[in-house]
Amino acid sequence: MSLGRPRASSRAFISDAACELFLERGFEATSVTDIAQRAGVSRSSFFNYFPSKDAIIWSALDERIDVLGERLREQDVTAALHAVADGLRPDALALALTNAQAMGMESELDRAAALRAAAIASTVAQALTGRGMDPVEAAVAGAAHGGAVMAAIRAWAAAGAGRTTLASPLAVALARAARTLH
Repeated sequence: MSLGRPRASSRAFISDAACELFLERGFEATSVTDIAQRAGVSRSSFFNYFPSKDAIIWSALDERIDVLGERLREQDVTAALHAVADGLRPDALALALTNAQAMGMESELDRAAALRAAAIASTVAQALTGRGMDPVEAAVAGAAHGGAVMAAIRAWAAAGAGRTTLASPLAVALARAARTLH
């Protein structure tokens, strides 16, 4: 038996272990300790990869939202949001969205999605205000775009995220939101 590093140390492995437990026990009934044990890592190692169990679901999108402001300095809103979503693969988020009831996390997902939509909205509104748009118009446009991204992600997950890319539902949603930019 090897005493070296545990076989499970990647974010993906920890995420997979967490999703299995969420499906088996439910989100609320699963602790960080449970996830760490299933993944074969210590609690402290878990926290090296994720700040919370909620972050497991949202980490890939959160990383992309974190760079949205930078993208908006170089691109228009639609292009920046497409770039942020480009390559988003089916992961814990898509699994959670399609299995929210089984995981017992419907209200948790709604709350967390609203926070992400608000983060996108704020970032977009700041960029638009910086470009000279009226602050109220910018806030409305930001809210529309934040909502569009989350609606597209939900539609993508519902359609079978592994069968298609996020690009198509995102294009449709952003086209609707773009009306607020005129």
